[in-house]
Amino acid sequence: MSITDQFSLGINTGFAVNRYSEHDEWIRIVGDILGLRYVQLTADMINVNLPTSIISSETKLILKSCAKYDVNITSTFTGAFTRVNHLAHPNPEIRKYWISWFKKFVDLSADLGCTSMGSHFGIFTHLDNKSKTRRLERRRQNIEGWHEIADHAKRRGLKYLTWEPMSINREQGETLAEARKLQDDVNKGSPLPVKLCLDVDHGDISSKNKKDTDPYVWLAEFAEEAPLIHLKQSHENKSGHWPFIEQHNKIGRIIPEKVISTLKENSTNFIELLLELSFREREPSDSTVIEVLKESVNYWRDTVPN
Repeated sequence: MSITDQFSLGINTGFAVNRYSEHDEWIRIVGDILGLRYVQLTADMINVNLPTSIISSETKLILKSCAKYDVNITSTFTGAFTRVNHLAHPNPEIRKYWISWFKKFVDLSADLGCTSMGSHFGIFTHLDNKSKTRRLERRRQNIEGWHEIADHAKRRGLKYLTWEPMSINREQGETLAEARKLQDDVNKGSPLPVKLCLDVDHGDISSKNKKDTDPYVWLAEFAEEAPLIHLKQSHENKSGHWPFIEQHNKIGRIIPEKVISTLKENSTNFIELLLELSFREREPSDSTVIEVLKESVNYWRDTVPN
């Protein structure tokens, strides 16, 4: 299988949130300016609790612009505004609300023609996380919530759900061992496969096991179960979401050729590589988004040409 057959290069819409809210504009940027064909749409781009008529209208606008600029939305994911406790919340009524919310997000994903919908798994409060008994109970409830959502996703035609291992114990999946256990547990009895969206910049920097912060160990361990990879440049301190520009690439650990070779050695599946870059609401960062995105895309283009 050639690189072009096994990998695609795309982008997560985190860069566009509150900056390029007009669908025709952010899709034009992706398709015309960046020359990318694949998108992971974040929940922050459309509030799924808006009236049904607005959701329907927005969906039609997105699909029309995607056709215009030859762009495909292949997956959806939660974003910055939805980095909340959701399915691990201590209040059962709030967990119930979020299960309903995720079902609406599944509906949007299906209507956009996506293969999958995903999120971080669930976030524990400090109080719940410090109690072994309560943490286990929240974890069980969290998994049950995902199974209910998976049942709905199966009926709507999605192929699988995804979850993202994070970097601290409260947010789950922070070490190789914890990610493996959670991955195995959530798939037991799930109506639909639950796969991984790996982030090359995640992992618990307080872990005594250096492998837990080595992106290539993560890629090798989970390549077969991770159809989606979030890309950003990563430093040793994992300070987050750095673009692939010269100043960060000089000291960054993410090298396209090494990422691709690691994945090819450990998986024969198709894998989407998704730039997940965010920009502070500060100058000059806010005004140089497109310039930085173009440089980041070019950094990957020789390795992933499609």
